[in-house]
Amino acid sequence: MPDIHQFNHAAMATHFQVRIVHDEKGYAAQAAQATFDLVNSLESCLSRFRTNSDIARAAHLAPGEKMRLSEPAFACLQIAKRMEEATHTAFCPTPGALKTQASLSGWDLVPGELSITCLSGRLEFDLGAIGKGFALDRMAELLRDWDISSFLLVAGGSSILAGDAPPGAPGWSCGLGEDNASERFFLTDISLSGSGVAVKGAHILDPRTAQPASRQLRAWVIADSAAESDALSTACMVLSEPELEEILAPNHSWLAFLDTENGVRPIGSRALPIRS
Repeated sequence: MPDIHQFNHAAMATHFQVRIVHDEKGYAAQAAQATFDLVNSLESCLSRFRTNSDIARAAHLAPGEKMRLSEPAFACLQIAKRMEEATHTAFCPTPGALKTQASLSGWDLVPGELSITCLSGRLEFDLGAIGKGFALDRMAELLRDWDISSFLLVAGGSSILAGDAPPGAPGWSCGLGEDNASERFFLTDISLSGSGVAVKGAHILDPRTAQPASRQLRAWVIADSAAESDALSTACMVLSEPELEEILAPNHSWLAFLDTENGVRPIGSRALPIRS
């Protein structure tokens, strides 16, 4: 039976952990290092704190101006725009825009050119609520290129992406919250992300109003991709339950969990994973 090998890496102001099931530890180590090199590369183009990153350079665009993006930055912004629309702007990649301007920034992507055009305002992107999940998705793609299908990827403890199940188990046992969480599930080929006031801070701003509006103490989301679960778990923090139910109704691949006074409550039509 192949072993589970664990590797760790610091990037994106957080801690990444990779667990790989493989017969050869040396091969697993090489594959893990390849994913860490990928994360470093993604950080260089997605971080707003890197002055030469695509995201930092986009902030200098005036309305009507455009620039070409790297493929990863373009792909991440595509997902961010889709999640912004799906959540009715409860998730927003320019969350602080309303602090300095009257309306949210306008921008457009041109797939054929891999370019972004500033339509209005200042494009001060902050991809902190989706970047780690996007990185996990890309890491999973790379591991599969290495013919590794059984793995568990974790970023900061709040973003998880599971591949095929490890030997002798129906999935990777993961909890909602701390390691000793009472709500635990076996995850396979699925992502789990969590948000909470302990992670996001006590004064969470609703990007729709720029006002403090934390509706939930903690929330978790299961989705097919870690970028989606990251973005939606952030949106859950400012959404009311009726708003969340409306968003989840047409999206059957998403499942949310809210920490209520009566315990953790699932919302959505996606089937629960097997409990562990």
